[in-house]
Amino acid sequence: MTLFERTKNLSKQKGWNLQTTAEKAGLSQNAIYNWKTKEPSKVSLKAVADVLHVSTDYLLGRTDEMNTTSSDKKVADILDNETILAFDGMEIAEEDKEKLREYARFIIEQRQRGNK
Repeated sequence: MTLFERTKNLSKQKGWNLQTTAEKAGLSQNAIYNWKTKEPSKVSLKAVADVLHVSTDYLLGRTDEMNTTSSDKKVADILDNETILAFDGMEIAEEDKEKLREYARFIIEQRQRGNK
């Protein structure tokens, strides 16, 4: 599937046409149509990926995982850390650590569903 096709399918899933997607991304109405024959700029690609709540790698067909973003990976790495520190550098209780992990998982799930 091409970049254009993936973008079109994702837009359709959100109930948008490509013009709406482009406008929400801050692009000209027909910008995405140009992707049939031209490669988009990195800025345009990132803007559309953000609006569609997917990674640029997904749009480009480099991965089949829609929501693999670096911020989600960082949060997931933090979840697996043995020690979570409070903002003042003091270690916190284990039950509070688990609450933080649960909240971080919730945030990741919301991002993956497109609810920022």
